[in-house]
Amino acid sequence: MKNTLKTVFFMTLMMVLFLFVGNMIGGRTGMTYAFLFSLGMNFFAYWFSDKMVLMSYHAREVSEAEAPRLYTMVHRLATRANIPMPRLYMIPTETPNAFATGRSPQHAAVAVTDGIMRILSDEELEAVIGHELSHVTHRDILTSTIIATFAGTITYLAQMLSWSMFFFGGRGNDRDSSSAIGELFVIIVAPIAAMLIQLAVSRSREYKADEGGAKLSMKPLSLASALQKLQTGAQQIPMKAQPSTAHLFIINPLSGQSFARLFSTHPPTEERISRLEALAAGKNLY
Repeated sequence: MKNTLKTVFFMTLMMVLFLFVGNMIGGRTGMTYAFLFSLGMNFFAYWFSDKMVLMSYHAREVSEAEAPRLYTMVHRLATRANIPMPRLYMIPTETPNAFATGRSPQHAAVAVTDGIMRILSDEELEAVIGHELSHVTHRDILTSTIIATFAGTITYLAQMLSWSMFFFGGRGNDRDSSSAIGELFVIIVAPIAAMLIQLAVSRSREYKADEGGAKLSMKPLSLASALQKLQTGAQQIPMKAQPSTAHLFIINPLSGQSFARLFSTHPPTEERISRLEALAAGKNLY
């Protein structure tokens, strides 16, 4: 229920932003077009954003025959979690990482990279899959995917406004100073707001998914070991990922970049490992 409310909130906020920008650019007519466009965006975000995320990373759906090791693990954990078997995807990159997406447990997908399949042991990979299926059981995946669309939309709106100011900023009396200041505010503040929303939502989600994944796989120390390997891999082979979707991954795919580390959508890996070790020792820090 909590994640459903979050999803409704972000979809409503996306519509409000479109109306605000539409009014700035084209007045009442602009608001009308913005309203129609925002309805289309919300429809698209709910039904197709997961497919767009998978396409953006060139993910390829695989069958049991193509990936028996992965299929066996996912099937076993999905059965244990009492959810339908999700679709499986492979991402063609050597950066080790994984994410889950989809609008519900009945329409979930788990994507892993070629790199993660190479460097993790069976126990570590199963613990990572447990983490991703925990996102599915907690119904995080729709919220996360909507936030990715939301963040990308905000960036698009800021760019649209900047172009609007470039082409129409010199019209003198046709454009009052308060409107120009408002547009400048959106251009500067909106992308920062999108990033802060990603930070606020994603960090708490990752701790809960770590706990859920450790309990589902019954391998907290294997998940801790996997996180350390994935963190090292992300630093050695930074992924060409979109900042708006970085929060979907189990480890920040941009963590090889110093600026991205400063504003990471994920909690510190060291803290995540420490919590998992405490969980294995019988302590509960979640």
